[in-house]
Amino acid sequence: PKFPKEKINPLEVEEGDSIVLPCNPPKGLPPLHIYWMNIELEHIEQDERVYMSQKGDLYFANVEEKDSRNDYCCFAAFPRLRTIVQKMPMKLTVNSLKHANDSSSSTEIGSKGFIANLIKQRKPRLLLPPTERGSRSSEVILKGETLLLECFAEGLPTPQVEWDKLGGDLPKGRVTKENYNKTLKIENVSYHDKGIYRCTANNFLGTATHDFHVTIEEPPRWTKKPQSGVYNTESSDILICEAEGEPQPTIKWRMNGSPNINFFDSRGKKMSPKEISFTNLQPNNTAVLQCEASNIHGTILTNANVDVVDIHPLIQTEDEENYAAVVGYSAFLHCVFFASPKASVSWQKVDEAKPLEGIRYYIHENGTLQINKTTEEDAGPYSCWVENAKGKAAVTANLDIRNATKLRVSPKNPRVPRSHILELHCESKSDSHLKHSLKLSWSKDDGHITNMNRIIIDGANLTIANVTLEDQGVYSCLAQTALDSTADITQVTVLVSAGSPSAPVDLPDPPENLLLSERQNRSVRLSWEAGDDHNSNISEYIVEFEGNKEEPGRWEELTRVQGKETTVMLSLAPFVRYQFRVIAVNEVGRSQPSQPSDHHETPPAAPDKNPQNIRVQASQPKEMIIKWEPLKSMEQNGPGLEYRVTWKPQGAPVEWEEETVTNHTLRVMTPTVYAPYDVQVQAINQLGSGPEPHSVTLYSGEDYPDTAPVIHRVDVINSTVVKVTWSTIPKDRVHGRLKGYQISWWKTKSLLDGRTHPKEVNILRFLGPRNYGMVPSLDAFSEFHLTVLAYNSKGAGPESEPYIFQTPEGVPEQPTFLKVIKVDKDTATLSWGLPNKLNGNLTGYLLQYQIINDTYEIGELNDINITTPSKPIWHLSNLNATTKYKFYLRACTSKGCGKPVTEESSTLGEETYIHFPSHIISSVTDFSSILANLFMITIGSQRKTKKVEGESLGKEYVYFHVQDYVTCCKSIGKISEGVNHTQKIHPIEVSESGAEHIVRLSTKNWVDNNSIFEDVIETRGREYAGLYDDISTQGWFIGLMCAIALLTLILLTVCFVRRNKGGKYSVKEKEDLHPDSEVQSVKDETFGEYSDSDEKPLKGSLRSLNRDIQVTESADSLVEYGEGDHGLFNEDGSFIGAYTGSKEKGSVESNGSSTATFPLRA
Repeated sequence: PKFPKEKINPLEVEEGDSIVLPCNPPKGLPPLHIYWMNIELEHIEQDERVYMSQKGDLYFANVEEKDSRNDYCCFAAFPRLRTIVQKMPMKLTVNSLKHANDSSSSTEIGSKGFIANLIKQRKPRLLLPPTERGSRSSEVILKGETLLLECFAEGLPTPQVEWDKLGGDLPKGRVTKENYNKTLKIENVSYHDKGIYRCTANNFLGTATHDFHVTIEEPPRWTKKPQSGVYNTESSDILICEAEGEPQPTIKWRMNGSPNINFFDSRGKKMSPKEISFTNLQPNNTAVLQCEASNIHGTILTNANVDVVDIHPLIQTEDEENYAAVVGYSAFLHCVFFASPKASVSWQKVDEAKPLEGIRYYIHENGTLQINKTTEEDAGPYSCWVENAKGKAAVTANLDIRNATKLRVSPKNPRVPRSHILELHCESKSDSHLKHSLKLSWSKDDGHITNMNRIIIDGANLTIANVTLEDQGVYSCLAQTALDSTADITQVTVLVSAGSPSAPVDLPDPPENLLLSERQNRSVRLSWEAGDDHNSNISEYIVEFEGNKEEPGRWEELTRVQGKETTVMLSLAPFVRYQFRVIAVNEVGRSQPSQPSDHHETPPAAPDKNPQNIRVQASQPKEMIIKWEPLKSMEQNGPGLEYRVTWKPQGAPVEWEEETVTNHTLRVMTPTVYAPYDVQVQAINQLGSGPEPHSVTLYSGEDYPDTAPVIHRVDVINSTVVKVTWSTIPKDRVHGRLKGYQISWWKTKSLLDGRTHPKEVNILRFLGPRNYGMVPSLDAFSEFHLTVLAYNSKGAGPESEPYIFQTPEGVPEQPTFLKVIKVDKDTATLSWGLPNKLNGNLTGYLLQYQIINDTYEIGELNDINITTPSKPIWHLSNLNATTKYKFYLRACTSKGCGKPVTEESSTLGEETYIHFPSHIISSVTDFSSILANLFMITIGSQRKTKKVEGESLGKEYVYFHVQDYVTCCKSIGKISEGVNHTQKIHPIEVSESGAEHIVRLSTKNWVDNNSIFEDVIETRGREYAGLYDDISTQGWFIGLMCAIALLTLILLTVCFVRRNKGGKYSVKEKEDLHPDSEVQSVKDETFGEYSDSDEKPLKGSLRSLNRDIQVTESADSLVEYGEGDHGLFNEDGSFIGAYTGSKEKGSVESNGSSTATFPLRA
């Protein structure tokens, strides 16, 4: 972008006049920033008198002599293009009236300047908004955006601008006045912000006002979306679609992308534009309904899937799930399922085999069983049964009952003096399975407590130092596990004083005058005098000592003495410089520690104990890294602590090997792998050795086994399981601790066709020193290779030689499908698919069938052995007419037959056909949109006609009134199986072939003999049936459809190629003709070509207020489905986006136009 080259004439005005310097920036990629600067790139100062409008023009309310300059420059910045362009400088000259007449005297000049100033003074006149908009204008803003109103007036003196909202106050918190009140800014506008905003400019000569009438509008947004659902046959429901916006959005419905939803049957009832109801759903009614809400600011679209499914229950929860609950709590056992029609759920204990009953049991809608207040007797296996009209299914679940977590806070309800220490302990006990998840937390007065300067939380212990009155309250300890939680509380009281004023109760004073006597090498007597108990008897004394060389200054508890005693004999450790202090304890708490006693140093001595937890760690064969727990400082008893380590092979008549070390580890290399050794570790110091050490048995480092087991035999248990027997390897060849044996096997080829199989190794491990194992899940009638190896803690040894074995034939899997491809009155033709796994040489099939007829009684099962396995088709004869059969088909090998695949079908009745002329139905306007102009009616051959039950069409039944001239018989028959608008053939029973009949169509509630139409028809025998076969089976029709499909494919290919070439807007062509070298480099780095493949708004959804339509929360916005008018639908109007989601631009997909009947009311 750049400013046009133009000649700008100099501007000359008199002082006090108003003027506007236009900028007229070039168009470019937003955002656009405008600046007014001089040639030195210094900003033109703006104030109450000078203002730059939103469009970039520079306004002067009145000019002054200092405004004269010849370099007013307007700069336009385009950040996204990294470009700033400059307009040619403008010259402004301000003539001062004070120097109008240079020859005048000073008195005359002053007089003329004053008079000129008076002449120039004037009341305000609005420049923004422009005068041509009058005193009132309208502003439309979208909800949530920022409203900007600007107002600027010229005049002398400079007018002041004020803003008001008529009939209300300016919204608080969201309003800012900028540019010396010339701009009113309201952020995030809402409907409450609509109204009239008045701008008032005034000086002492008068005022000028302008009213802004602000309207708040909004694109559509959903308030209620239609919900997808799964329905069973003959069910009903209502879908509701509601949206809000300003203006109020209009609601339109589509089905499978088509706006034409007039193919609802005659029972449809229009409820409201926001609602669609449907009744008596059928499997072919599955469809996608779209609700479209639109106003001038945009369009949103949402989908609702209507799936009509009849299916037996499918349980989605895994079988044999394990659950756990705590005694007294509720247990939840899940049984998530899918079923249509709706299914009933029952739970039972496996060992009781009867449904659970009682107030403790509740089954949720999703199948979950809730057991309230569980007991230990509730543990055990459960089974969930889900059953509907199509079948039933079951899973099992196991429930474990854990012990409840117990908790106790101590001390209970303590009373603590102010400034003393409060210590609370939380003792918990939980089930062993829940200990890993146990967490403790403290709270006070229901508020969480965290570590602070005075408060220390150490797991189950809470310590508060320097207690204040604020620490008084109820303290709670909460124990939480993965399954339960429990809490216990204690009331803490902070004492200032208690009892009468003459006898306050408080903490005891610390003991005094500590004295050491009877000093021995390992003991000393400590005596003290008791301090004031402050009217609360001393319950005990705590004796502490300090002297640990590793932690100097740390006091540790040594012993406790009853409150009646003031002396104690203390047992001491050698080589420690002791110092003691005593703390008194009463019911209020602990005293401060006493002053420390004199030092008492015990002489050194030999160690009293040896290291514990002696163990071995080895990473290399024949290596022993011996480790132990070192002695603590108070256990060393003297200087120069060392450790004497001795070892020898276990049971060997050899001398002990010995090494002395100062740390607590020793690496020893041994001559043998994984050999047992007796090891001893003894503590020694400068005064002697510790007690005689005990021996522990340690093993040197392991190595891999160096020999392989020998496979003795492989016994075939059945076609998928074998038993493998091998010889164990000798202990001296394991070179470590034997952990077990590993079997590896892989299939090499199939014995059915001899084809080799790529090597896929399967592994199974058996723990311990066993010599056999069962290998399951093998493929039948196949050849396998198998190896065995031993493994220890170090790893696996060598594999044995591969053992080759073969699995025998087994029974096949069930055939992949079974279909009845043709059916007549007494015959049926069946076709099926081969099993996925034959598991042997296929010898034939076992076909079984029986009569079911939708009753509780079923017919006898008939068997047919089919010995031609290569021909997957069978023609079954001698069936009963108009009878429902269930067929079972099993594939067979020499080992037997596998599981059956089933199918159900009904045979036809004896039929003749009549031709129903088109003029009969086309003359009936009420039904012409429902019934085809030409269809067939199947006529039964019975001499006596009978009433045939059927389904309703809308609210009224439709009857055929048939009068036979040959037999002079009349009958009324109700349409069987209903009539829908795609049906071309319909059965009704009359007398015989070759007879003439009168056919009448009338409504259910007919009260006389009038009919909607009547005509004479002659029945024709089955020899004419071929004339009226389904058109889809005719050869000419198939050829025509193939030709149309080929032409459509060619057309789509051409469109795709042309579309990929893309196009350019005219602006691009102009840029190519007149390139701008200053901008071209930026464009090449930043943008591609303008292409007509860019997104365009949906037709009828206009962009308003210079604002792009925003994506709403509806992911089905029409903008996502394509471009222009045809982005949403393919050529035949079928909906694409509902099934595939948003597509990349340029993708093409078509699913054809749906012709399914859908019983809706709109």
